[in-house]
Amino acid sequence: MDLGWLWWLGAALILGVVEMLTVDLLFLMLAGGAVAAAVAGLLGAPFLVQLLVAAVVAVLLLFGVRPWALAKLKSTTPDAKTGIDAQIGRTATVVADVTDRAGRVKLSGEVWTARNEQRGTVLPAGTDVVVVRIEGATAYVTAPETPVDPSQPYGPPAPGY
Repeated sequence: MDLGWLWWLGAALILGVVEMLTVDLLFLMLAGGAVAAAVAGLLGAPFLVQLLVAAVVAVLLLFGVRPWALAKLKSTTPDAKTGIDAQIGRTATVVADVTDRAGRVKLSGEVWTARNEQRGTVLPAGTDVVVVRIEGATAYVTAPETPVDPSQPYGPPAPGY
């Protein structure tokens, strides 16, 4: 008895492991083709037929099932913000007076260099502020009740500027 189907099964397992690392559903569809080829091999089909079955099933899965499965996966999985994106909108505490040129805030347990988004005002130590954006290692903050005008990315000009 030919045990070539075991190679296809091994390939399917390897592709399944790669899929777990990427979560793109590409390697899962290829693994489906390998499983189909393993079934064909188990039924006694010659290698060329197994190869053809693997290719046809993988292509059908890639173009028939994958788009639907990706859409379903993305609609049920929330976008998790990480890194800098996760800090925007968070509340921070001023630890050293924040102006439009200097200051420090404590954000998520870390002390960050900070700048006031609103020019000409000082946010005193102990004030809670909201992170508006981050550039490099500097958090741009504003007082929670201060609306930020999106047409003026650096806030209104201060008197005397």
